[in-house]
Amino acid sequence: MEKTITPGRVAGTVLAPSSKSYAQRALAASLLCEGESRLTNMELCNDTRAAMKIAEALGARIAPVEGARWDYSVLGGVREGTVCPVADRLNVGESGLATRLFTPIAALCGRRISLTGEGSILVRPVGMMEEPLRQLGAEVRTKKGLLPITVRGPLRGGEARVDGSLSSQFITGLLMALPLAQNDTTLHVKGLRSRPYIDMTIAVAERFGIRIGHNDYEEFFVEGGQRYEPATYNIEGDWSGASCLLVAGATAGEVTVENMNTLSLQADVAVIDALSRAGAEVISTPESVTVHRRELTAFEFDATDCPDLFPALVALASACDGVSEIRGTRRLIHKESNRAETLAVEFARLGIRVDISEENVMRVEGGPVSGAVVESHNDHRIAMALATAGLRADGKVTVLGAEAVDKSYPDFWDDLEVLMEKGATNG
Repeated sequence: MEKTITPGRVAGTVLAPSSKSYAQRALAASLLCEGESRLTNMELCNDTRAAMKIAEALGARIAPVEGARWDYSVLGGVREGTVCPVADRLNVGESGLATRLFTPIAALCGRRISLTGEGSILVRPVGMMEEPLRQLGAEVRTKKGLLPITVRGPLRGGEARVDGSLSSQFITGLLMALPLAQNDTTLHVKGLRSRPYIDMTIAVAERFGIRIGHNDYEEFFVEGGQRYEPATYNIEGDWSGASCLLVAGATAGEVTVENMNTLSLQADVAVIDALSRAGAEVISTPESVTVHRRELTAFEFDATDCPDLFPALVALASACDGVSEIRGTRRLIHKESNRAETLAVEFARLGIRVDISEENVMRVEGGPVSGAVVESHNDHRIAMALATAGLRADGKVTVLGAEAVDKSYPDFWDDLEVLMEKGATNG
């Protein structure tokens, strides 16, 4: 599918998509209960659908709540402290979080369970999970460090060393699974990145009655034999998905995004800081953010702990006067695409120079945007960033592979069209 962006002003208000990061964690916690939980405001993107199907395969029973849009009842899949799967083959779709979150949970089971996926996830590494899971009592096998991964438990707990430099998602999976292990666990974590995502995990687990401690994110302590308690949990708006819309306001008009928790633990709430550094006007309330266009200047920003912001930040930097510097490109290699290279190639087609020659640094030279045909590389965030940049092009910008947004934000094109229509009316 392709979408064509006609340059112009944007204006108006949209509702943020639901956070798939919170949704997947809440689904995992609900699965690990023995009773019924209720998840509210859980809008379904592709990644959340994949997590829902996995939870059902591992024994949860999930049904929409009648008369309540995006609300779901989840009857947990745990019986007498044990996960009771109804299938032995799980499909994670293209979700990296689902892969690394549900593998340790599947390893709680005393039967052999395999996880596989589709598309780019099949070339994203999972080998870092093998040794820690073995140290904690599970049998593990991968395809030379790639999916499919097969596990057989039960996890016993104990002590394990985990490399957190590539991704925090596997640590999230361990922290959610290990409370159900027989023994207490100490995880020794080296080089943890994306600490805010671990804070999210701990907060979700706590909401379902689980206690997790840590020593400056280098050692994590999980008491075994705990029980998840059913809860009603509201999925907050997604800062990752909203970031491009907020950048659209900063570069092409004014945009308000509602259902945004400005005190969120989500790492990508940092987009507010980046927008302010660039000179945009940002107005926050407890539940919304409004961004107005102003003259924008080059900025410096460290995105090591929020790598999903890179595409939106490049779109922002392309509209700034001067050369912006964004750090943390090491975190971009194993995404839906190699995002650093993809951003450099696709923004070059728009006439924007993106320099990634220096280790762990990206420099973006702001300037006029040219109309062009660009490609998403099947990467949802690349598609949204290219569309955002196209709003101020000198001609039409056509995004190929536009359906990639379904992974996290299925309504993105509709929401952007509403903003463009209102911008044209008010312009």
